[in-house]
Amino acid sequence: QVQLVASGGGLVQAGGSLILSCAGSGRPFSRFVMGWFRQAAVQEREFVASITRSGDYTFYADSVKGRFTISRDNAKNTVYLQMNNLKPEDTAVYYCAASNRITSAQAMGVITMIAGWYDYWGQGTQVTVSS
Repeated sequence: QVQLVASGGGLVQAGGSLILSCAGSGRPFSRFVMGWFRQAAVQEREFVASITRSGDYTFYADSVKGRFTISRDNAKNTVYLQMNNLKPEDTAVYYCAASNRITSAQAMGVITMIAGWYDYWGQGTQVTVSS
């Protein structure tokens, strides 16, 4: 079992930046592939970014590539999402998620985009981008 707590959301103007954090507890953080997802109102949850257990490989949705950066600090049991050049369409509740089922090879590909492969979820943090 692992508990995830996401934080760092807020209200920002278009073009601005935010850093989301997700702190884990309960099991060694390095065991998990980590991902960020988001869900806008009246929409399905969608993949944002993922990172391998060691942090050596990252994967992004096309909609955020070049603007968002996922990173992790296993010593601090924390994963981050640096969001730059935010757009109104980035407005959503952002969730962090952890998977101990995704293999090292799978962690570098599209499997990480599928919410069903993640075992644990944080509570979500709201990001609102005004135009």
